[in-house]
This record gives sequence, structure tokens and C-alpha cells, in this order.
Amino acid sequence: MRIAFFGLPLAAVLLARDGHELVYAGLVPGIGARRVRSRLAAGRTSVMPELASERVVAEIRDARPELLVSWFWTRRIPPGVLALAPAVGVHPSLLPRHRGPDPYFWAIDAGDETTGVTAHLLAEEYDTGAILAQRSLRIDPRWDAWKLARALDRPSLALLREVVRAYAAGRPPLARPQDEAGATAAPRPGEEDLAVRWAWPAAHIERRVRAAAPWPGVWTEIGEEVVVLVRVRATGDYPRALAPGEAAVRADGVAVVRAGEDAVELLEGRADEDESPLDAEDFARVVARARA
Repeated sequence: MRIAFFGLPLAAVLLARDGHELVYAGLVPGIGARRVRSRLAAGRTSVMPELASERVVAEIRDARPELLVSWFWTRRIPPGVLALAPAVGVHPSLLPRHRGPDPYFWAIDAGDETTGVTAHLLAEEYDTGAILAQRSLRIDPRWDAWKLARALDRPSLALLREVVRAYAAGRPPLARPQDEAGATAAPRPGEEDLAVRWAWPAAHIERRVRAAAPWPGVWTEIGEEVVVLVRVRATGDYPRALAPGEAAVRADGVAVVRAGEDAVELLEGRADEDESPLDAEDFARVVARARA
């Protein structure tokens, strides 16, 4: 099948390996770009092309694609390109839940037990196109955002290849509209989203830390020091005299901060100023300085 591809090179390489003809590729920089270029006609590949450009649209049109395929393309695909052929993509959530660029963060933060990947038709608005197929994945409660993203990569690629094969065979999956009543947003977390609220229950704080780990991490102030948290653990073992937001070092040497419900052990993080790593002993020293 003649494909115009937009996104990370790995998917383009696999589609070409499946026997599809990559007649155009707009690539997000990544491993595998050379292998993609070797499978394309000269001049039919570029890194982060401006798809709204009349020249680029004409180039894609001249390539005569039968299908447009997107896999982690980071910009909006304009209507002029979407009009050239049927267009499909895969999103790393169970749409319509967690529409947006960071479904990993919001799935973990919400405490979702299950997430997955969704193959869908591309529309002018991000992640709103009709659903073609979905695969579910149970979220391990120990995963951070990076581990969740890694766990979804393989089913995402498998589903993409399956849907493209169906199109190539002339049997595209039946498309069903998304249920707007179940839609939730998954924007990139901002500075306020990454600030710890110690009035929250400890379990929520632990999820928020995992959701933002390992980067960018969530931040808080301990005394005069700003620190980034990348691994914490909810605990019922804390001095009962602490108020929410107050910290202490337990007799076992572990720093804890009281939350709105229970407390949080500080296990791993970074200094905000120079990004040097902090372990549990470092956090204990930070808390000790704040209480001195």
C-alpha cells in the first residue's frame, strides 16, 4: 500500500518491512531515520516538515498516497493534507478518555487501573476521530510515566500495523464515533500541576509523583530548599503531631511529610537548583536542616 507517514521513524521502518511502499515520510527526529530514508525515493523524506506549506502539500499529493499514517507526530496535520487520503493514527489511551499529548501522566494520576491504545481516524481536532480498534493494558501500580509509555509502545505498533494491513487488504475496520460523554483531557502538565499539594491524601500524592516521573518530576519546598520528587511512598508510619506539609525524620532515618491523609516517605528526587540526585539519606538531611 502507498503510505504517507508522519511520526517517529520506528513505525515507518516496520511498515516498510511489512511490504508497504513509503511514498512520503515526515519524521520526528529519532533512531531509525536512515533506514527510513533508504526505503524512500530521493526528496520524499524530511524531518519535521511544515505540513501547512503549499510546497509540502503538493509534494505529498504528487506522491499519490493511498493512506496517511501518523504515529507520535507532534504537530497538527492540517485539513489540506488530511483531504489527500484516508488518515489513521494510534493514541496511547482508550479514547475518548485522556485526549491530548500526555495521557500517561493523567492515567496514572487518575488512578486508572486500565489504559490502552486506540487506532482512530485522524480529524482536524486532536484525538477526536472515529475509533477503528482498541487494545487494553492493565497499569502496574508500580509504574511511573516512562514505564507506562514503554509498556504501551509494543501494543501501539502492533495495532497500527494490524489496521494498516486491513486497509491494504481492502477491509478497513468499521469506524465508530467517540462518545463525547466519556471524553477527558490530557494536556501537558503545567507548573501548577507539578506542585505538591500536601492537603491531598498521601495516595494521591504518590500517584502524582509517579505520573510525573522520572521527568519532569513534581516539586515542593522543604524549609528554604526547593526539591523535585521522583519516588515516594504512602505510609501510615509518621509522628502524629505533624500537620499537613510538615516534615520529620523517623527513627529509622527516613524523611516523611504529613499529607491530608497519612504521610509520604521521601525516597528519590533531585535538587531543583542543579538537578543533582537525592536519595533517602539526602532527603533526611534536607528535612533535618529545615527543622534546625
